[in-house]
Amino acid sequence: MKRTLYTDDHEAFRNSVAAFVEREVVPNLERWDEDRIIDRDVWLAAGKQGLLGLAAPEEYGGAGGDYRFRNVILEEFAKVHATSLASSFSLQDDIAIPYINEIGNDEQKQRWLPRMIAGELIGAIAMTEPGTGSDLQGIKTSARQVEGGWVINGAKTFITNGINSDLVITVAKTDPAGGPRAFTLFVVEREMEGFSRGRKLKKVGLHAQDTAELVYEDVFVPTENVLGEIGGGFGQLKNMLPLERLSIAAHAVAVAEAVLTDTITYTKDRKAFGQRIADFQNTQFELAEMQTIVNVARVYVDQAILAFNAGELTDVDAAQAKWWTSDLQNDVIDRCLQLHGGYGFMLEYPVGRAYQDARIQRIFGGANEVMKLIIGRKIVGRP
Repeated sequence: MKRTLYTDDHEAFRNSVAAFVEREVVPNLERWDEDRIIDRDVWLAAGKQGLLGLAAPEEYGGAGGDYRFRNVILEEFAKVHATSLASSFSLQDDIAIPYINEIGNDEQKQRWLPRMIAGELIGAIAMTEPGTGSDLQGIKTSARQVEGGWVINGAKTFITNGINSDLVITVAKTDPAGGPRAFTLFVVEREMEGFSRGRKLKKVGLHAQDTAELVYEDVFVPTENVLGEIGGGFGQLKNMLPLERLSIAAHAVAVAEAVLTDTITYTKDRKAFGQRIADFQNTQFELAEMQTIVNVARVYVDQAILAFNAGELTDVDAAQAKWWTSDLQNDVIDRCLQLHGGYGFMLEYPVGRAYQDARIQRIFGGANEVMKLIIGRKIVGRP
C-alpha cells in the first residue's frame, strides 16, 4: 500500500538526517553504550544541522511544528538502532520544548528556546518519584512560596536526560491540602543551589541514554521560572501527554520496522538443514504476520500524526496508539530474535540490543495498563 504521509520536502529532509546519522551517530553508538552516556557534542551538531526544536516556532529558530519532520528523524535513527539517542532527543523535542513553547510566557521562550534548539541547553521533565510511578497524585515534592519565588524540597527518579539536563521542568505540590489544583510546574536550572543529581541509574536497556535520580534540598526557584499558572500543573500535564505518547508510538513502529527489515535479510542469508531460514514455511508465516501487523500499525500512527498536526489528536487516540504499538514492538522484536536463533541473544546483533531497549516502551509515558484505563473510561463514560 502506497504511503502518502510525506511530501518532497520531508524526503529532502530525510536525506539530510541520513547524512547526519552516518557522520555523527553511527561512529559513536558503541562508545556511548560503553560510557553509559551520550556526548553533548552530538546535541550541538544536531542543533547546527536543524534537527532540534522542530516543534518550536520559526521566530525562535524552530521549524514550525509539522510532526512529520520529527517522524523522519525517528525513522532514520531506528534504521541504525540509535534508540538511546532517539529517546534523549524525543525528550527534548516532544516534551521539554513543547512545554515551554505552549505553557511558557514570552520572556521564558526568548530565554530558553533558542538555546535548546541550538543544542546548547538540554531539557528534562521530573514527574516520577520513588513510590509514585504513574500515580502523579502521589507526588510529595513540595514548593513553598517565599519572597521572590519558591523553595522546593523532594526527590525524583527515572528522569530521562537526568545527568545531561540543564533545564528540568519539575512538578511540585504548591497546595499542601491536595486536590486537582495542588501542583505547579517549575523550571529548575542546573546551577541552582541545593539542586543535585543522584545516581545515574543502571537499566535493562537504553544504556547510552542517561537516566538519573534528582535531589531538591531547599532549592530557591525565582518567580520568573514558574511555568504556567500556579496550581495548573495537572491540567498542563494532561494537555501535553498526547504528544509524548504519539512520540512513543511513532518510535515503536519505526523500530519494529527496522528490526523486521534486518531479520528478513538475516533469514535470506542464514542457512540451516541445507536451505535458507527464509525457505522454511514457519519463517514465511512469521514474516508474513509481522509484516502485516507493522504495516497496519504504521497506517494508524500516520493518521495520528496528521491528526496531531491538525490539532485533533485526543488523549484516547494517543493512548490507543501508545499501548498498541509498544506491545507490537516488543512482540515483533521477540519473534525476530527467535528467528535469529542463538545469534539473536548476542548483543553484537542489533536485534539483541533492540530486545533490551524495547521493554521500557510499555512502561514510560504512562504504563500500558493506564492507557487501557483511559480508553475504557472514555468508552463507559467515566471521568
